[in-house]
Amino acid sequence: MPKNLPIAIDSAVTTIIVQRPYKDQIQAYENWLNHMVPLAQGADGHRGVNVIRPHGDNQTYTIVLHFDSEAHLRNWLESDTRRMMIEKVRPFLDTDEKIEVKTGLEFWFTPPETKKVAPPYKQFLITLSAIFPLSMLVPWLFAPVFSTLPFLIKAFMTSLIIVGLMTFVIMPRYVRLVAKWLYQ
Repeated sequence: MPKNLPIAIDSAVTTIIVQRPYKDQIQAYENWLNHMVPLAQGADGHRGVNVIRPHGDNQTYTIVLHFDSEAHLRNWLESDTRRMMIEKVRPFLDTDEKIEVKTGLEFWFTPPETKKVAPPYKQFLITLSAIFPLSMLVPWLFAPVFSTLPFLIKAFMTSLIIVGLMTFVIMPRYVRLVAKWLYQ
């Protein structure tokens, strides 16, 4: 893993790995991926994986890995298991893999390789349009559960649920849904 990437210690991290198999090696690559994903899922601190497969003429696979800490991420990226699996896939790849580490919300708006960066006002509008309904819905849905909790704990639990939903459920899908508008 490149050593010059900025990473916040002891905070959740998202790793974006871009791999491009040769056209005639896609099935071999898919077979490799079917073995690789469960290995990553078994790594300490693993919180989830999304595989974004190519569409159209694009041959790029984007693998998004979520880990609970920089230390667990480094352990996985530098592990003998991963190193061995990367050696197995190298003959199928057109280019070396690219690895990016994102430590905050910026990974929501990482543009596809061929796109320009989303303007800040569009990032703001997308984030607001996702958080606003959640900020009304989550407290209402959990009111019976949270009714006996002190105010600060209730606020913390509400924030925890909203941030979790935004990070792992809503934004990865929402940004893909509006990508054409977001990156134009």
